[in-house]
This record gives sequence, C-alpha cells and structure tokens, in this order.
Amino acid sequence: MKQAIGGLFLFLFALLCLLPLFLVKCAPAPADLGVRLYLVEEKRTITIELEEYIKGVVAAEMPANFHPEALKAQAVAARTVTVRRLKRFGGSGYPAVAGADLSNDVNDSQAWLNKKQLIAKWGLWAYYRNWRKIADAVEATAGLVISYEGRPIDALYHSTSGPRTANAEEVWSASVPYLKSIPCSFCHHSPRYQQEKAFSSAEFLSALGLAGPLATSGVSLRIVDRTASGRVKTVQIGAYQYTATEVRSRLGLASTNFTVQLRDGKIIFTTIGYGHGVGLCQYGADGLAKEGKTFQEILRYYYQEVEIKKLRLN
Repeated sequence: MKQAIGGLFLFLFALLCLLPLFLVKCAPAPADLGVRLYLVEEKRTITIELEEYIKGVVAAEMPANFHPEALKAQAVAARTVTVRRLKRFGGSGYPAVAGADLSNDVNDSQAWLNKKQLIAKWGLWAYYRNWRKIADAVEATAGLVISYEGRPIDALYHSTSGPRTANAEEVWSASVPYLKSIPCSFCHHSPRYQQEKAFSSAEFLSALGLAGPLATSGVSLRIVDRTASGRVKTVQIGAYQYTATEVRSRLGLASTNFTVQLRDGKIIFTTIGYGHGVGLCQYGADGLAKEGKTFQEILRYYYQEVEIKKLRLN
C-alpha cells in the first residue's frame, strides 16, 4: 500500500513538473506568420510564429506581475515594432545577418527569451503561472498593431519616464507626430524611479576621456540647458561640452533626467526615470491599468493620434 501511494505521489509530482512545458507546446498556433530571429549567442537564425515570438518578448521586456491590461499594451507595442521590421512588410530586417528580420539583441530591437531561459529566470512553478498570464495577454490582442496614417508606428517604449515622457527629437534628430512628451504621474511605483550613482573625480574624468586634460585642474561641471520635457540636454565639463545622451552612455546613468552635486568628495548623479523616455512608459502603463484603463486607452495615451487595427496579411 505504501509503495502504491509513493508511486502515485511520484507520478503526480512528475506530471506537475512537466505540465507547464506540455501546455506551452500544445497551445494553439495563431495565424501563419513567421519571424526570422537571429540568436546572437548561438549565431543562428530560427523561424518562430509571430504570436509565439511576441510572448517571449513580453516575458523578457515587462514584469509578469504587471496588470493584464499593461501586458496587453506591451504585447501590441511589441507586435507593432516587430511588424515594422519584418521584410515581408517592407521593413529593414536585421541588417547584420542576411535573411533575418530581427535579433534577440536588446540593443538592436527587443529582448526575447525562450522557455529554458524563462524557467531559469522565474523557476519552474512561477514559469507556468507567468507564462499563462502573458500568453493570455498576447492571445487577447492577437494581430493588433498600432498605426499612424495607415502604417505601423515606431512603437518605442521604456521602463520608467518620470514626470513626463520625452519628445522623440530630444533623443534622436527627427520629430515624430505620435511620439510627443506627455505628463506621466503613474510610474512612481517603479523601483528605478529615482536612483543615485557616485563617482570619484578620477572615475568620472576617465569615463568621459578627460583624465589627461582635467586631471590637474579638477572637475568643473555645469548643466547648460534642458529639453522641453525637463531632461538634461547639454553638460559643460571644464572647457568641453557633451550631450546628456553621451554623458548617460559613458557613465551608465539610468536616464538623462538628472541633477549633479558634490558630496563627501564624490560626484553624485541623481536620476529620475529609467530609459530613453520616449513612447510607452511600462511602469506608467501598469499604473494606468491599476486605475482601470484598458490597453487601448493606455496605448492611445502614450502614442498620440494613432489607430489600433488588425494586421492585414495580404
């Protein structure tokens, strides 16, 4: 009797362990549209169905504990980014690799994680719960993209905007009609809303390539001007001027919305927000969803004068 009970227990345990993988494999496949994805670390290109790809993007790009409406908004934004890049629809693809549409390099396009990586990230039990929640959000919005004047938009998104999102021209050269600065008071719950980063004078000058020119004269730093959304535009360091984007990149700052002070012999940068600040604020989307907004309302708030439509495959 004890052996039978023990055997039954082991069977049920094994079944529960394998159930998440089985359910994911058996999930119904949406419309037949493949994404040719270049895996940078493996140096190979795979073809994955669009909606399955979007699930891996949402799982990689947004916390799984976010409100379902925020996850839906992220799914539509990620799908729009993807469709805009697909060669089938006249997109640029992934220029570094012939035949690829995108890569899993976050610096090139969007982050993407496969099942093995997600199990390592969440653990097996949380994987099943989180994957089902994300799959529901993606499937509920299947085929939906954001368009402006009949074309998929450049659906940029970032983690945490701070008090306002940024105009596209504050980060890149061109103004974009649907990527305008708007108030965002919905992302205060982000753990990256405000951060500090400290540098010694030597570390600061070295990072900016000024160790030689300013090593003996010390650090003189001044914020010259700010953008319309309140982010720093230009910084004066000694006789040299830098864009805030360059300073952020070289120092590894969370955003270009920062203040600087000297404290205890250190140069202290206090940043507000995380990311470039353009388009959808992910934590803001979660905040809006918790206030009862739908994913359509969230998307139309962060992207101005757009439409949300089903993708046409022909």
